[in-house]
Order: sequence, then C-alpha cells, then structure tokens
Amino acid sequence: MAGLTIVEKVLARASSLLSVAPGEVVTAKVDLAAANDITAPPAFRLFLEAGGSRVFDPEKIAVVAGRHAPFRDAETAERVGWLSRFCGDQGIERIFTNGEGMDHVLLPESGIIEPGMLVANGDSHAATIGALGAIGIPFGSTEMSYVFAFGETWFRVPDTILVEYVGVPMRGTVSKDMVLALAKQIGTDGANGAALEFAGEAVAAMSISERFTLPNMAIELGAMTGVIGTDKKTRSYLERNGCSSVAGINADGDAMYARSIRIDTSELEPQIAIPDSPDSVVAVSQTGDVALTQINIGSCTNGRSADLRQAAEILKGRRVAPGVRLHVTPATKKIYTQALREGVIQDLNEAGAIINPPGCGACAGWHMGALGPDDVCLATHNRNFKGRMGHRDAQIYLCSPYVAAASALTGRITDPREFL
Repeated sequence: MAGLTIVEKVLARASSLLSVAPGEVVTAKVDLAAANDITAPPAFRLFLEAGGSRVFDPEKIAVVAGRHAPFRDAETAERVGWLSRFCGDQGIERIFTNGEGMDHVLLPESGIIEPGMLVANGDSHAATIGALGAIGIPFGSTEMSYVFAFGETWFRVPDTILVEYVGVPMRGTVSKDMVLALAKQIGTDGANGAALEFAGEAVAAMSISERFTLPNMAIELGAMTGVIGTDKKTRSYLERNGCSSVAGINADGDAMYARSIRIDTSELEPQIAIPDSPDSVVAVSQTGDVALTQINIGSCTNGRSADLRQAAEILKGRRVAPGVRLHVTPATKKIYTQALREGVIQDLNEAGAIINPPGCGACAGWHMGALGPDDVCLATHNRNFKGRMGHRDAQIYLCSPYVAAASALTGRITDPREFL
C-alpha cells in the first residue's frame, strides 16, 4: 500500500478509515465548523428552517462576526446582533464580534487550530490554516447548515499536487511572489479540485507568518485546499499561541502525487498580478510605468506581523507620494497590538499611511477603502477581479508588502529592491 499525502491522512482519520485514495467519496466528521458575519447568518437560518434545534456540538463551532467591524451600516449591525443571540442560545462560546480580526488569522493565533484537523468553513479562503498542517475546506451556506446540524459531510478525496520551492530567494522576494509565480505557471484552474501541498527548502526557511500566504491563495488556483507539513517552527508557533496539541503531520515518504511542480526561488524576482486575474502575472520589472491612486497592505493574505514589518522596513523615515492613499489593515487585534509595541504602526503612520481597524479592510470592497471608477490600486490581497473592491472600472494589481511599500513612495509600481 502506497503512503498517504497530508490531505489523505486527515480525511482517512476523520472518516475512521485506515487509508483513502483519490476519487473515493467518504463521510468525514469535522473537528471544527466555522463561519463569519457574512456566511454564518444564512447558514444558521437554513439550519432553523430545516427543523434544526441544537447544533451538533457548540464546542466545535467558531463564528468570527467582527471581521468588518466597525460595521458600515445598520443591516450589518443587525445581522451580527442576531448572530450573537443565536450563539448565546446555542451555547456557542467561540463567537468574536468586537473587531478581533480575520477568522483565517484569528483562529490559528487563538490556539484553536491544530495539525491534522479537518475544518469546514463558510469562506473561500478556509485553506489558509493549511500553514499549520490542518485541512481547511470552504463550503457555501447551504452546506454549512448541514455541517452545523450533524458535524459531518461527504468529501471526494482529492488528488494532491506537490509544489516545491527550492533555492534561496533573492532579496525582496517573499512568499507572495512565490505563490503568484505558481499562479502564472498553472493558471486559476490549474489545480481544479485538487489539494496543493507546499514544500521545499524555501518554505522551510520561511516564518510561519509568511507560510500562511501560500495555502491562502490555493483557492485562486482552483484547489480544494492547500497545506504545509509541520516542523519545529510549526510546533513553536502552536506552543506560543496556547494550542493544546503540538503533534505534527507530514506526508509519507512514499506518498503518491498527481503532479509535482518545482519553482527555483533563487531566480524569482518580485511579481505582480495585473488586472483582472490573479494568474495574469509578470515580473515587477515588466509592468511598465503604472501610476497608482491607492495602495492596500493587509487582508488574510498579507496582514500579518511579517507583512507589516516588511512594509515598515521600506517606509520608515520616508513619506508616501503625494496623491496616493496608503491603507494598512492588520489582520487581527493581536497583530495590531504587537505592531504598536514594536513601533511598526508608528513608522507606517509617520510615513503617511491610514491605519485601519483589524479585519478584512478594503479587500472585499465592503468598507475601509472602496475604489472609485478612476482608481488604480495596488494591493497585497488575494483577488483582483473586476469590481472586487468597488467600482467595476477600477484597476487592481496584486503584490507583496515589499512591492506595495516601495510603490507607495513613488506613486508608481516599483521594484522594492531599489529601497532594500
């Protein structure tokens, strides 16, 4: 019998099986069911409409309903108020409504996510937790209503694609550039229905903060999920954040992969995704002269401590170019507080940045920096679809925090190596 990949191990354990193979359909119990202020209300209402009375296990449910706080309108406030009452009635104690931040960042740093967990989440970027060796899979609200009721659902065991990042990255090249390079190579449908397993010496050298970016964007490549095996850095992160288990999970040495992709980071310069798709990627040196009106640093992709530090490394002691709005959104309150203590927020503020409350920020176009028709925005987000962040005529480019910070100084897309 061949060895198992990480996702195969997780689905086998959750299905009470010794082994599973790609293509098999299994019924698996989830270790955690999560949703947010957008996806939880319709899921819970469907649960009630279908005759549900009590959720399967309130201790295995988490609702992050403050990712867009402070709320933009009365409707949002009312929705979150209803969620708070529902969770109170159901005994769901893991509900966050006071601007604690993004669920994909908040849950891991709260010690809730452990290696080997199977997590169903009513949000497309559920795979972010794969940086800790957990499997996060996104579901729509209808499917989540079933999970909230029964604590299980069916899965088709996916193929696994191994992505190896080798070499020592050149100065200014970080995990965001690496995943954009993958997007350029395989496209937004290149991993349809598969799991992406990220490995290689360049991944091993990253901090956990940087690793989260890789599985976060797995969904942009059509993948079901993304994951990274656990090591000493993972265990250290888990211990610091009070996780109850620091047991690791890795693929077997003889695991079978549907495909292997190898990317040499030593030859990879900073990357840019041009409008209007995450796979329309070119090297920063090939973008030409692109004038910018707004730059966003943040979101669940690049709103962590490492990202804010990278931005401050370039912006400290300098000023944002006239006519450019620079929005910085820490992903969680914990990250915001740490950045305050380190002086990172002060450096960014003095450079001319607008510091938003923790959460999603402008990424989904809800609030905190929506774009107008004439805006040209450079963002560290995960998507640049037309209309994603406001007006359909706005142009959105994607990049790393280094590129965003350097470009904020010049008002044009700029190679960060000029300032490093």
